[in-house]
Amino acid sequence: MQTKTFTGQIEFTIQEVSDEQVIGTMPIQQGVLNPFGIAHAGAILWFADVCATVLIAGKRPIEPGQAGFPLAINLNAALLGNEKEGTFTATSRYVKKGRTLSVIRTSVVGDGGRTIADVTTSHVLSGK
Repeated sequence: MQTKTFTGQIEFTIQEVSDEQVIGTMPIQQGVLNPFGIAHAGAILWFADVCATVLIAGKRPIEPGQAGFPLAINLNAALLGNEKEGTFTATSRYVKKGRTLSVIRTSVVGDGGRTIADVTTSHVLSGK
């Protein structure tokens, strides 16, 4: 087997943060493509997970090592499509908003509204 090095860079923007939802956008660019030229599943999941985390954190800043960080303890994903160009939009909303445990459903869609991923994450507040 030949040794290969792969690199990537994920960049996205949180467009909206409210008490009920977070909306983010991620351009599909070279850094998120897999070796076959479509968006890497890991990049899509990372995008969805961070949007969910921001929803739980709300408008308070997220800093390394802080108490009360919404730590993901479960992630269930249905990868339903993919694209090689354009922009993904993620919308995260609560399924259950708890004091200790929260469940978030994040939908990731492409430019034309085609569903790319349906991701459900469970989070606990660490060090609370």
